Amino acid sequence: MIAPIYTAADYLGALQSLMPRGRVWPRGPDAVQTQGLAGLTPSYERNGLRANYLLVDAFPSTAYELLPEWEAALGLPDPCAGPSPTIQARRAQVVARFAGSGGQSIAYMTAFALNLGYTITITQYVPARAGNLRAGQPLCGNSWAHAWRVNAPLISSYPFRAGYSAAGEPLSSIGNTVLECELKQIAPAHTTVFFSYS
Repeated sequence: MIAPIYTAADYLGALQSLMPRGRVWPRGPDAVQTQGLAGLTPSYERNGLRANYLLVDAFPSTAYELLPEWEAALGLPDPCAGPSPTIQARRAQVVARFAGSGGQSIAYMTAFALNLGYTITITQYVPARAGNLRAGQPLCGNSWAHAWRVNAPLISSYPFRAGYSAAGEPLSSIGNTVLECELKQIAPAHTTVFFSYS
């Protein structure tokens, strides 16, 4: 549903329709009362547009002006994003943290990374056991029971996008530091996570 957009002329018509009828209450465009009301209506139009924009800005994936409030509520910004993250990167972190309900499964970790803007796969290691080990599989000891590897592209690029980026931001930002930092923070404490880029 799209919120209605009313112009100053719409507000002027609405205000005039609320006024009493009679010769003392003229509605002509050159009447002093009409000109007085017309002086108020641009403020109503601006407030209406701002209220409509609040509907867009209230969601983390489209937030701009309310992005600092979302970040503060979710414990952001943090060192993961670096000294000057882009608007897209900040939104991605907010969405990932907001949508992250917690979990330890491979599906949860890949979904969390996808919300951050990274497409990954996860390799889980298990200790070698007779009957389970096949030719070509790595011969892992017991210390590998709680290890897993994140497989990600070597270069993750975030191009500048109109409507999603802000003026003054770079045309493209490259890096996987946010992915590593965020996944290390949510990784189960008893596990060891490795990162492989190809």
